[in-house]
Amino acid sequence: MKIKGIARDALHFILEVSRSSYPKEFAGMLRANENIITDVLLLPGTQSSEVSAVMRLYMMPMSVGSIGSVHSHPSSNITPSKEDLMMFGRTGDYHIIAVHPYTEQSWACYDAAGRKRHLLVLDISIKDDLGAWGD
Repeated sequence: MKIKGIARDALHFILEVSRSSYPKEFAGMLRANENIITDVLLLPGTQSSEVSAVMRLYMMPMSVGSIGSVHSHPSSNITPSKEDLMMFGRTGDYHIIAVHPYTEQSWACYDAAGRKRHLLVLDISIKDDLGAWGD
């Protein structure tokens, strides 16, 4: 699936959860609606520490499609680790890393191989699962 960008509200959610989880890492899965990243799925059983976040991928509902992952680094190091790259290869082709201080300038998107990819931030209303558009 070719992704057009990420909804600004979804990016703000990622940055806020990363900020509130600090100094521990945060991790979740990304979902897209009409080729735009609009949702972050938080999986039950995810364990976070100051050096890693471990998601229980088997806890993701089968009916929920994911296009990649998101996680935070408590440091300002935005480079994916070896462990990140292993997870990237198993969880899709769009992966966001947010780093301290968790601003709109302190995140990046990568493909499954760990290559940086450009991801537009879009000012759009997000359509919810009931078919209604947000304000």
